[in-house]
Amino acid sequence: MVLKFDSLPDLYAHEFDTVIDVRSPAEYAEDHLPGAISLPVLDNEERARVGTIYVQESPFLARKLGAALVFRNAANHIENSLSHHEGGWRPLVYCWRGGQRSGSFTWMLQQIGWRAEVVEGGYRTYRRLVNRYLYDDPLLHRLIALDGYTGTAKTEILTHLKERSVQVLDLEGLANHRGSLLGEMPGGQPSQKAFESALAAALCHLDTARPVVVEAESSKIGSLILPPSLWTALRQAPRIQINASIQARSAYLVSAYDDVLSDQVRLRDRLSPLRFHRGHEVVDGWMTLIDAGDKRALTQALIEQHYDPAYAKANRARKAKIIASIEVPTLDAPGLSAAASQIEAVLDQL
Repeated sequence: MVLKFDSLPDLYAHEFDTVIDVRSPAEYAEDHLPGAISLPVLDNEERARVGTIYVQESPFLARKLGAALVFRNAANHIENSLSHHEGGWRPLVYCWRGGQRSGSFTWMLQQIGWRAEVVEGGYRTYRRLVNRYLYDDPLLHRLIALDGYTGTAKTEILTHLKERSVQVLDLEGLANHRGSLLGEMPGGQPSQKAFESALAAALCHLDTARPVVVEAESSKIGSLILPPSLWTALRQAPRIQINASIQARSAYLVSAYDDVLSDQVRLRDRLSPLRFHRGHEVVDGWMTLIDAGDKRALTQALIEQHYDPAYAKANRARKAKIIASIEVPTLDAPGLSAAASQIEAVLDQL
């Protein structure tokens, strides 16, 4: 049976035990349904080979070779990856467009006795639902933006809020980026499509009747672009301002960005392009501090000479209402927990 889903929440609310992506590893790596496992019935090279034969020789020869490869690979998955499942297992299968790859694999699973079904339209249907949810439909969530200068530990505060059962949306976590000049994280960023998949899934699982706290961001996090509906809502969201001294922020950045600050080559590469914006004298001063290994002085200089001026400039263009201002004397665990408590009290009054 082929299943049709009319909305993204409907798809995410499926009651199947496992979602199986039978596309090639490269297709899966670019993006996939959240939680789906990869059991390709054609690997990257096989898919390219079948496609070439289809175009250059004949569709019949391509289908004949493709069928042999699909059933061979599917048999291997059944014998190995899926052998532990009992008779009542219910998998949901999809490929690129809900065609031969998913249909063939699902047929094999059904012959065994498993209650397997296919997503109508496959991944293409899923992407249309994601695009409609993020780009066409209005955002129904009530956002509260957590704002503040760089180094005020906003992401850490989100973690404390989540532990208190406050609804949060961690955009930097989804983007695998700390959202600043030195924000690269190990593993790199996901593709734009994968980011949107994770973002849509996170939003779908949030209660629209309750506020959602999200860190104030620009329209891009690293190389990833926020969808227009979310970006518009974020710009208009009422703000809770986090305030901390330059000294406290500098100490926090030394700890939070130690991986970057310890890599002098990478650090120089990241800061050198700012000569155009901040001038040679300023950037030369940063380079001297890098050579000296003085991380605390460097982070304070970056705050005073780059981050704070950039924030002040961006803040002048913002017109959102500030509903609370939270002073955080220390950006350690007790200080951040206290800040989260104050924010929770503000949210209870909304």
